[in-house]
Amino acid sequence: MSVKCWKAGTSAEHPNASREPQRCREKERERRRRRRWRLIEEKHEDYPRCLSEQAGRASRLASRVRGRLEAEGGSGEEDRMEEKKQFLCGVVEGFYGRPWSMDQRKVLFQWMQNWGLNTYLYGPKDDLKHRLLWREVYSPEEESQLRTLIVEAKSRGLKFVYALSPGQDIVFSSSCDLTLLKRKLRQVSDLGCQAFAILFDDIDHSMCQADSEAFSSFAHAQVTVTNEIYRFLGEPPVFLFCPTEYCGSLCSPSVSKSPYLQTVGEDLLPNITVVWTGSKVISRKLSVDCLAEVESVLQRPPLIWDNLHANDYDSRRLFLGPFKGREPQLKSHLRGLLLNPNCEFEANYIPLHTLGSWHRTGKEERKDEECDYCSDRALSAALRDWMEELNQPLQAGRQSSRADQRSAPTSRCKTPDRPDCPSTLRGTSTVAKLPVFPLNSSSPPSSPPTKVKGERELREGEKRRPNQPSQPNQQPPGSKNGAPSGGGKGQKAQGRALCSGKGLLSESQVRLLVGLHYLPHEHGPSAQKLLQDLTWLKTNCHLVSTSGKKAPPQKSDEWRGRASRFLSLCEDIAQLHCSVVGGANRAVLYDLYPYVWDLRNMALVAKAFICWLDGRVLSDSSALGTWRNCFHWCGKSSGADLLGVDSEPWVFKGGVSGEVQMLLPIGSSSELFTHPPPLFPTSRLYNIRPYHSKDKVELYRMVRQLHLRTQGGQESSAAHPDVIGDRCLGPCLALCPEYSFILEDELGVCGCVLGILDVRSFAKRCQASWMPAMRDKYPAKGGNAYPNTQDLIRLMEEDQGEYPDSLLYHFPSQLRLDALPELVDISVSRTLLTALLTALKANGSQGVFCEVQPTDRQRLEFLTKMGFLEILRGEARSREGVVLGRLL
Repeated sequence: MSVKCWKAGTSAEHPNASREPQRCREKERERRRRRRWRLIEEKHEDYPRCLSEQAGRASRLASRVRGRLEAEGGSGEEDRMEEKKQFLCGVVEGFYGRPWSMDQRKVLFQWMQNWGLNTYLYGPKDDLKHRLLWREVYSPEEESQLRTLIVEAKSRGLKFVYALSPGQDIVFSSSCDLTLLKRKLRQVSDLGCQAFAILFDDIDHSMCQADSEAFSSFAHAQVTVTNEIYRFLGEPPVFLFCPTEYCGSLCSPSVSKSPYLQTVGEDLLPNITVVWTGSKVISRKLSVDCLAEVESVLQRPPLIWDNLHANDYDSRRLFLGPFKGREPQLKSHLRGLLLNPNCEFEANYIPLHTLGSWHRTGKEERKDEECDYCSDRALSAALRDWMEELNQPLQAGRQSSRADQRSAPTSRCKTPDRPDCPSTLRGTSTVAKLPVFPLNSSSPPSSPPTKVKGERELREGEKRRPNQPSQPNQQPPGSKNGAPSGGGKGQKAQGRALCSGKGLLSESQVRLLVGLHYLPHEHGPSAQKLLQDLTWLKTNCHLVSTSGKKAPPQKSDEWRGRASRFLSLCEDIAQLHCSVVGGANRAVLYDLYPYVWDLRNMALVAKAFICWLDGRVLSDSSALGTWRNCFHWCGKSSGADLLGVDSEPWVFKGGVSGEVQMLLPIGSSSELFTHPPPLFPTSRLYNIRPYHSKDKVELYRMVRQLHLRTQGGQESSAAHPDVIGDRCLGPCLALCPEYSFILEDELGVCGCVLGILDVRSFAKRCQASWMPAMRDKYPAKGGNAYPNTQDLIRLMEEDQGEYPDSLLYHFPSQLRLDALPELVDISVSRTLLTALLTALKANGSQGVFCEVQPTDRQRLEFLTKMGFLEILRGEARSREGVVLGRLL
């Protein structure tokens, strides 16, 4: 009797009534399970129909691998033994960030072949199918590209190692996950890959409940899966395992007593190589003693994953220095060494070139060189070769053909426009090309608003007065002999022209570039000199303070002489930026520009600050000068060393730029220094310096033109030429010129920013001296009166409006932005304002405010990005302006 009939015919309880609903649910679950398996089989024809087939497939795969080895010539066993003995030395693409393009990898293989390297490991963290979506197989298009890459590596004599990182979400006890892992690696093996790596780095140690019940420990789970995969692939001669505790600092409680490493050493099959980074994630040095300890625990020699040149942990750092701190004698204690270099491909020429020199040490006898590896000698050889590479006319992304140049877009695109294809294995026919910067970068292309600004800059520069000084850094009349004037060497300033178009980087400039971006634990010579001089000048600025006359003349001369050398080095950095932007190699520009641009801006601020210190900083008797006692480090070591000898490099951000920043009075205000670089670089050469009296005429002319352009009219012949200048700039230039900074380019003055240290005191002085002078200059009646200036006095008095005490208590200083320039590179305007804030902070200001018209959206946005917040609006005052302020 069916349940339906029984329910209709009787009210008595059926003996199987409680079981029927359960049976229905079981049948439904079984039906759904069969349907799910059928869909899986239809989608993946090679998906296993039962787990018992795994052993047979593993045997067949091992037979294919052995057959492939024998087909390549010689005995398969002999080749396998030879591969196991070979020292693996090369590159691991294992950083976080945008992976390299297919074209860049092919260039890399050519470099590696030329320099004697033999191994490339593919494992970029941001390749979705390498880490996040590791279960997904490659599409046919991606298969073709990966096969091409494997064939290219083999043709160059390189070993291609494919790495997979399943550790983030794998269930070690799941037969389904294990099957998917085997399927993914079998797909790559069928493409011709013969070397593999399983990576369990940078993951959580915790296990799910199912894994905790199946395995005795986290290490046991990883080792079990790794051994199974190794056997499934036919025990390839090169198979790497990256543990979760991959360096000494991550081992608990220590390397020798770590239960995790002990399990790996005891249970991992002996022919599987374990990856190790040294005592730290980024090890300053690798010693034989440390390697002997880990070799004893792992019961095998490790392979070093060397992060010496990795920069994915700090967006402001780049490492162009040589391979260093690893003695060639380490090779006898290692299975190999793979360098994980900079994310920026073009920045890796010297690191990989010198790695090749290190690897070749002892292999070949050289009559003209010593047998031991010398990093300085290797660096010199790499620099000579890199000079030729730097001056090659290459487009961004290594696109060298004219067709590619014409079709390249001008917008920045971080990832290729392929939503249906998450992998980063891209062919040159489908990859979205990197942006190509204009060769003549004084006016960027295909950006109408920016182009108009660039043309306006050039037109304004060409229209400057004939009597404008041709040397933007000319020392003002009456200044002290030897005093830093912001220009350094006059001959250097005279010889400069507009930096645009194709140019060649000189050897001295390349050495400067490398020295400023050297190694994570060590600065190059130029960076050491920069930091040492800045620290000394800041510490001894009392020699040239407002009461500097008390100091011995020889001490003051020493300060000014050292300041002159410091300013000259800052000029060299600015010229380096100009040469990189104007160079022919746009591939190098694309990769290095953010770092060169950042250091250029920092050098502009530091240079302006040192120029300002001479005769403007308050004396030591002031209680406001305590900033000079902060951050007194300098020398060969980096700032991170202050926090501990064994600190990782990322504990102190910014590299040389960050250390220069922290030596400035406002160094802790990171929002003033961290901004994205402009989309279109400009090669115009800028300089920031304190105001001199000779600048007044040019500033008045410039602010008058800016005012007329904003008003959309022409200047009346009856108007006094100084009206606008006296109203906008006059009070600050007359009463507090020490807080005015000038921006100039190759053609002369092009901008200015003004500051007031104490608004209360300034207002009193303005009423006592400035306003009477203006009443005399612009009389209300008489034959000399100008018709358009009769209300000038009233407007000037309104400009000096009263501010509430609550505002001035927290923000005693004020900014005037009437002559702030409009530039292609907005960062120059930010740098100009930062120089002024540095001076105000140095003389004791704790906060600054600026009044802006509510309709001036561009200036409001500019100040907001500089950390200013709205404090007062016109509704609460008698004036219409919006008051924004920030603490210092």
